[in-house]
Amino acid sequence: MPLLGPADPLPHVPRRILVAGNAGSGKSTLCRRIAERCDLRRVELDSLYWGPRWTPRPQFRAEVASFAEETHWVTEFQYKEVRRELLARADTLIWLDHPFSMVMGRLVSRTIRRRAGGVELWNGNQEPSLWSVFTDSEHILRWGWKTYRRNRTRVLELVDEVVVVRLRGQGQVERWLAGPLASVGEERAR
Repeated sequence: MPLLGPADPLPHVPRRILVAGNAGSGKSTLCRRIAERCDLRRVELDSLYWGPRWTPRPQFRAEVASFAEETHWVTEFQYKEVRRELLARADTLIWLDHPFSMVMGRLVSRTIRRRAGGVELWNGNQEPSLWSVFTDSEHILRWGWKTYRRNRTRVLELVDEVVVVRLRGQGQVERWLAGPLASVGEERAR
């Protein structure tokens, strides 16, 4: 199946949607917008995965398996241990394939904003000190840098498994939301 672009009509009304992209690409924001427009349950995987003090929650896989069985949802395509299970149930994957400079700019500004504002993320966690980018190999900024190419390769390998919509840049995201997604939203309302 060919990659769909921001103006291509969707071949079906999506009911189980994955949003893929690099850290900082806007996956969670797009999930929220899709959920609102399509009346889908939104599940934020980070909130299921991270427990207090940035420790993985033991019930993560079971909780993902439970919601994946539902008929209507949208979530991020991340966390290696559940990707296959989510993909097996998904009918549509939206790929935020933004340019590297855009993704890293968003990731840096988001990280600084969260840290400076003392924003609580999931289960009491906050962004670590900005200085830890130099000492922590898994710091979100370093993670975003080193996984960019890997994320692109991973999604390109899925084209034969699921409908993939590739969006490059915020303009294409907005066109897709206002065009193909809005069209299927009208079908859903009927």
